[in-house]
Amino acid sequence: MPYKGFIMHHSHCSSINGKGFDFWVDPDGRIYAAPLLTDPDNIHICLEGNFTYHTGTGSASSRKEQLFTAGKLILELAGRYQISPLIIEPHNDSCPGAFFPWNDLVIYPSDGYH
Repeated sequence: MPYKGFIMHHSHCSSINGKGFDFWVDPDGRIYAAPLLTDPDNIHICLEGNFTYHTGTGSASSRKEQLFTAGKLILELAGRYQISPLIIEPHNDSCPGAFFPWNDLVIYPSDGYH
């Protein structure tokens, strides 16, 4: 069964606790993959940081790198699994947080990266 889309998390989500995500993106843009995909319907991507009360972890430039890397990852996975890179949803009402920079996670499949 094909994947429906992507679910975004932040590392301060109580359900993460070292599991519950397929890919982890740290503030420097390094990606860590879980050994197996955890959900048959969606691919879960966790960004390190707390986007509940502030704009994440690290400097503005590292957050930009983190979001750029997350966007590239989404495009790569969308191509690999034939799913739309535009179907990106929050994990829940509090995750990835009220201050998650959705507007900085801009993905244009026809143009490539943002």
